[in-house]
Amino acid sequence: MKYAKWNERLIHLDRLDRSEFQRIYTASIHGDIHCIQCGEVVRLYLGIQQSPSFHHRNDDVCQQQEAPPVAAAVDTEDETELNGFRLPKGRTITKTTEDSHTTWLPSKQAVVSKPFHPQTNEAKDAYPLDRYQQEAVETTEGPLLVLAGAGSGKTRVLASRAVHMMENGTDPTKMMLVTFTSKAAKEMKERIETYLHNRNIHLPLPLTGTFHSIFYRILCHHDPKWRDSNRLLKWEWQKEQYIMPKLRELGIEEKDFAFDQALQQISFWKNMMMTPADIQPKDDWEKDVKTLYSHYENVKEEKGTFDFDDMLIKCYELLCQNEDLLTHYQERFDYFFIDEFQDINPVQYELVKMLSDKTKNVFAVGDDDQSIYHFRGSDPSIILNFDKDFPNAKIIQLKANYRSNHAIVSCAHQVIERNHHRYQKEVFAQFDGDERPIFFYPYDEEEEATLIIQDMKERIQNGENPNEMAILYRTHSMARAAFERLSESNLPFQIEHDFESFYEKKMIKNILSFLRLSVNEDDVDAIGHLLSALFIKQSALNDLKAMTILHDCSFIEALPKLEGLQPFQLTKLRKVKRILPTLKKMKPLHALDVIEKDLGFQDFLKKRGHEGNKMEKGSDEIRDLKVIAKQFDSVAAFLQHVDHMIAKTKEMKASRHKRGIQLMTIHRSKGLEFDNVYILSAVDGGIPHDYALEAYRNGDEAPLEEERRLLYVAITRARKYVALSILQKRRGKTAKRSRFLAPIRLELL
Repeated sequence: MKYAKWNERLIHLDRLDRSEFQRIYTASIHGDIHCIQCGEVVRLYLGIQQSPSFHHRNDDVCQQQEAPPVAAAVDTEDETELNGFRLPKGRTITKTTEDSHTTWLPSKQAVVSKPFHPQTNEAKDAYPLDRYQQEAVETTEGPLLVLAGAGSGKTRVLASRAVHMMENGTDPTKMMLVTFTSKAAKEMKERIETYLHNRNIHLPLPLTGTFHSIFYRILCHHDPKWRDSNRLLKWEWQKEQYIMPKLRELGIEEKDFAFDQALQQISFWKNMMMTPADIQPKDDWEKDVKTLYSHYENVKEEKGTFDFDDMLIKCYELLCQNEDLLTHYQERFDYFFIDEFQDINPVQYELVKMLSDKTKNVFAVGDDDQSIYHFRGSDPSIILNFDKDFPNAKIIQLKANYRSNHAIVSCAHQVIERNHHRYQKEVFAQFDGDERPIFFYPYDEEEEATLIIQDMKERIQNGENPNEMAILYRTHSMARAAFERLSESNLPFQIEHDFESFYEKKMIKNILSFLRLSVNEDDVDAIGHLLSALFIKQSALNDLKAMTILHDCSFIEALPKLEGLQPFQLTKLRKVKRILPTLKKMKPLHALDVIEKDLGFQDFLKKRGHEGNKMEKGSDEIRDLKVIAKQFDSVAAFLQHVDHMIAKTKEMKASRHKRGIQLMTIHRSKGLEFDNVYILSAVDGGIPHDYALEAYRNGDEAPLEEERRLLYVAITRARKYVALSILQKRRGKTAKRSRFLAPIRLELL
């Protein structure tokens, strides 16, 4: 059905303003939308597979005609004609905004240009490998780079090669297998043990572990002072304590400082082997972080402590300074297996080159198309220049993808082949499927979440397993609406351990403090955030508390009584005192505009909105907040929703339940696979991220190429089904389809 009634107003979906669909959907969930024929409650269907329509909970309730009867018109004045029926203009919800040209866009699917042709594998009985994997396993001497694309069986190749060499006489104690995570190292050991057991081979395992575990062990063995694990700075708060005194010295408010970003930048510089003396700051923020970096290293030296980055850096320095020790390890190990080679950083690479300098037997397995950790210091040029650092190196490509169906592999290849700095590859799938990649077109982030959850419900009803579903996104803020919609559903889901509630972000807490204080003028936590937004030092909070007691007044009434402020600050505080109590009577979206324009929050955004974080700017977060605020009619209801979602996030993080649909960043999804994958915000600004587009405009193409690799990784997580969301509106502004999707031809479902 295309027609329904809401509060005695006719709704015609073909004429409904596009921005109203989510609002009508929410009203239908609450039972507020009715059939114009029988008066029963109807629901609005919003999904990926079909166009929007109203339907009864029981389809046998009535047989409504497609056009409404004349009797449905409530008013007879100012009418318009539609298909022979008179509809009252004043009582019908139709297109009325500047975006009236925006219409519902049906979903499309990728056109697969190359037909599927099964590839035959010439596997040997002893090793169930295809011919490309077999060649990698049997090439045991000299430098070898194996380009192992998504789903190509790299773990099998690494383990099989180690067992093959042991079976043919290589001493396992001469072999070192290095990877990046404890989980990957454990999987490698288990795989090797299984292969050895199946072949009835009784030999010790090669040395297998992460870069940190192996090289830290070497460091501790030769320098006992590093053995005391109590000296290790394990947690971020420990590092923050080291830089706080310097922060105060620089006159920077701790409450408004992005500690996580500063510590990440320091770690990046260290892994790039850059000392404070090597750094040429690009802006004031980097200048401050450079100063903190120098201070941080000095304090560690004074206290005799170290962090995880030091485990590698100090081992590198130890080997550089002790030639006999280096020679000892060069003779101790003859063969080096490096997993996920595209993720290696300069410190790790220098260690590998030093130890392998005698034999050059480096077996590097990786995929340059999946190099996505530059922010951690990984350098894609290392894998691209492998044959320059190791002359006469052999390069083998694993061409078969055993994970994804033909359409997904084809689609992903069309995306990644546009990168300029990569190895050219031939890739083919090992199986075909009934479904092709889907592209759907939500109006905004709210509707995006609704369409995805509906599609998931339909697939689960058809037998799909929610444990085999994932929603992938570029940054955590993109997952806000999906998290909220899942929380309102009965679907099982899980979040990452470091998932932060959108409403707990510093900038969001600052602007919400105005709304909270309008509802409760004695909110102690909110007044602290409000002081930050008004550029008043936190030390004033104690003065305010004292004044509320002395003068028996609220925090808001006490604000203009603060002493030691400049005249312009007092003028602003008096304005805040006058306007703030009125916010609770406004609609949330209007209230946020007043806070920005009339209460000075825009000035705060300009100065503190970036916070050194190029990924999530404060101004973008406020636009995200307005998207959800638009859905509520009162400040009280909006704040109730905010508090519920904060509590839900804490509950989910504390829960030990680890089953169901997974919400995760694309970075975190690397190495995983799912039957069904949904990719959020496949538009310019989403992926590629805004910062990469800005860098590209300034002449730096590298971030844009890494963003394309991210999309490639996201698509190739899917085995059977992948759906990409192309928003029409992102953060309240018109969005454009991701430039990365341009090579893919589409057709209607």
